[in-house]
Amino acid sequence: MSRHTVAVSAPGKVLLAGGYLVLDRAHTGLVFGLDARIHVHVQKLSTSPGLVLSEVIVRSPQFRDAEWRYGYRETEHHGGLQITQLKGHSTSTQSRNKFVETALAYALSYVSAISDTEIGSTSVTIVADTDYYSHPGSTPCTDPTRFIDFNVPLTEAHKTGLGSSAALVTAFVAAVLTHYLDEKKLGLHSDSGRRRLHNLAQAAHCAAQGKVGSGFDVAAAVYGSCVYRRFSPSILEEVGEVGSPQFSKRLTAVVEESDASTTWDMQIDKAAARLPRGLRLVMCDVDCGSESVGMAKKVLAWRKENPDEAALLWATLQKGNEELAGELLRLAQGITTDSRDYKNLSDTVLTIRSLIREMSAKAEVPIEPKVQTELLDACCRISGVVGGVVPGAGGFDAIVLLVEKNALPSLQQFLDTYKTTADNNSGPVIGKVRLLSVKQDFEGLKAEDIKTYVDWIQ
Repeated sequence: MSRHTVAVSAPGKVLLAGGYLVLDRAHTGLVFGLDARIHVHVQKLSTSPGLVLSEVIVRSPQFRDAEWRYGYRETEHHGGLQITQLKGHSTSTQSRNKFVETALAYALSYVSAISDTEIGSTSVTIVADTDYYSHPGSTPCTDPTRFIDFNVPLTEAHKTGLGSSAALVTAFVAAVLTHYLDEKKLGLHSDSGRRRLHNLAQAAHCAAQGKVGSGFDVAAAVYGSCVYRRFSPSILEEVGEVGSPQFSKRLTAVVEESDASTTWDMQIDKAAARLPRGLRLVMCDVDCGSESVGMAKKVLAWRKENPDEAALLWATLQKGNEELAGELLRLAQGITTDSRDYKNLSDTVLTIRSLIREMSAKAEVPIEPKVQTELLDACCRISGVVGGVVPGAGGFDAIVLLVEKNALPSLQQFLDTYKTTADNNSGPVIGKVRLLSVKQDFEGLKAEDIKTYVDWIQ
């Protein structure tokens, strides 16, 4: 098969309801895809005539010194394709990128397992829409609204909490597979092709994180907005590491769901995730991210130590989350969009916030810190702002608001001069609050026009 140049993008996400609960199959999360996307462009690497290379070069040109070069080799006993970072080249970074490295190893191992396609040398370019990072950056390209040069090393860029790692792994895996495999082997737009991409992306993302997470972020990256119930962690527990005997066979079985033990049991209900026509989901960046992994460990430890108390709180939150999704769906299916229609919605959001603060206090984890409470309360006093939360695991990532479209100018004017007065007990302090241009997007993975990236491809 002749390898062709491809580009694929995957959306970011915001978990509007279901933080911490979504880790448990007994509960669900309401997740919205966002129109901020991670884009991956893959093309055959040009070499001099007669020169054969076994190399994959990955670049992220919006950042300084963001180039990784990899060699690959087929391991024995069906261990898959092992990836080795090549160091010493003048343009490549010496630091590892575990998400890129793992996604590449999993994608190439799967390609090699199901086809006779020659891997060959490949160039991969990653670009991110502007709202993934707080740094204002600068732009040398013709479309400053889409991609900018962040002009900092990747390690110094402040994420806004839109789910960049899941979107990256998903878009990366999808782009690599569609580069090497023809439409008959794996179609990006077919139900079976999209499901296999989901399964492979989940496996790669969990391996890169070093744990089996809930997977809601990858599900949103593949399918877009949905009400999500997680898969059973046991599905991925026996995959093992790249290079171990039979790895590629175990990975292929998990991706293709070849038996009962590898059949994915997640539930993805796209029809249940809706927004009424008059509302927009917006995010406000506070330029002060938090470590959600450490927070989750503390919350789960408290839950384990207080099972009865936690069970009641989790059940009450699940009921509130279901009411939120139901109220949004009811409004989306309605005809009128007057402000008075949002009273129940606003009350439901306030109830969920109260329960989240209760969880926060009991687990001694800053899920909704005081500075975020102050910001949310101040925003919700603006006419037309229906409600808002600190999404997902909480902390100091961007907040999310549900806003009537005609209230956006008032919200922007308020945020331009906003300053916090809350005492955060020497914790992180939020500075300037920036209204991100990002909004809800119900579409998941999609193929892109390769001409979009002409300014960024070497």
